[in-house]
Amino acid sequence: MPTTEELIARINKILDDIAIDTPGLFEDFDVPKLIFTFKSRLETLKELEEELERRVGELGPTPIIKDKKSKDLHLSWVYRKRHYRVLTLERLKSAITAHKIALSILEANYILKINRSEISLEALKKENLSKIKAIEKDIKLGRVEILPYLAYSGDVLRILGQRGIEVREHFKFIKSKLREEGVVRKEKFRIEVEYLENGRLKKEKVELPVDSDIEGELRKRYGRRFRWRVLSYVKTMGVLINNHYTVDNLALAYGTLNPREGAKLLALDLFRYYFLTSEKERENLGLYPGLRSCIDCHYSLFDLPFRDRKDFKTGFGSMLLIRKCEAEKLLVKKKSDISRIPNYILGGILLYGASPFTEEEVTEILGIDLEELKAGIRKFVVSGLHKVVFADVSKFEKFMPKSDKARKFLELLQG
Repeated sequence: MPTTEELIARINKILDDIAIDTPGLFEDFDVPKLIFTFKSRLETLKELEEELERRVGELGPTPIIKDKKSKDLHLSWVYRKRHYRVLTLERLKSAITAHKIALSILEANYILKINRSEISLEALKKENLSKIKAIEKDIKLGRVEILPYLAYSGDVLRILGQRGIEVREHFKFIKSKLREEGVVRKEKFRIEVEYLENGRLKKEKVELPVDSDIEGELRKRYGRRFRWRVLSYVKTMGVLINNHYTVDNLALAYGTLNPREGAKLLALDLFRYYFLTSEKERENLGLYPGLRSCIDCHYSLFDLPFRDRKDFKTGFGSMLLIRKCEAEKLLVKKKSDISRIPNYILGGILLYGASPFTEEEVTEILGIDLEELKAGIRKFVVSGLHKVVFADVSKFEKFMPKSDKARKFLELLQG
């Protein structure tokens, strides 16, 4: 059995080889070959990760010894060795995440077939690669163009150091957006006020609008002698992606793909991902490891694709996603009524009803067929669920049956 140092040297050698070999894989973009290679690598890397984690274990941060005179040379060597092991494990995990993202994007965008029979990734073998054809799916998730730029060797910072200043700055910008904590915006502050009345100390709770002059308002009510504190304020709800390996890989890939519009492209891809899939599908898909299955607060990242619209307001993109997630929960018990509507069309219907977008704009944003969307909206209207999900149903009026008989039948059907 190799020592830990020998195992680490082997892991770094494998990752260095991956860094050298990967660019050649994308020269002809052979999808079956890419999937087979990434799948084989991932299995090997996972085995190495399991073995290294077992040996390294849970290690805290390496102590920093500032006083050179009191520094023990033996301890310094031990800490250096431990730090090197942790860095190797981090590199390995980053590489595994990159391979997972790549495999998920390829699986989400292509169907593999031998003759007319569809085959799974598990059935993919080296000897039948030449017989397999990759067919693009109509509905696309993620972005295939980012695949050459993921950190398959795990060396995010080393790869970033080889890029220009523009890429490095955009990498930081995307990373800051993905690490930003979501904010629940309140219309009012709930405030507790302590004041004197007839020589006695009293407490009272009041609510004031966010944009009000708090001191001025309280002075009008309680005079000059009072104290106050905010009971409920702007709340943070956690980051959008709770996996820093995913964040690093996405920031690197999108920043390299487009150093000016990379963040906007990523925001649009995530927006589409939420609308084209159901919550259950998102739990099983691995396009963005660590991504929240639903959002319930504002992330400024989702404002980027819509800033040029005349009706844009802060939180525009996030609000649409929040409404989509709320609508999904409302429809959980109504699945039998919409079983004939695919999830991606249902997402288009919900976006159409929750937004000021026309049918044409919805299809352009989500990349779905216009006629398929219209047919889905008609089925949704016939089921009567548009009245369950949306308060304002005026947008759906034009999809109502035109004849009086059909209208009466629909009213009876919906009760």
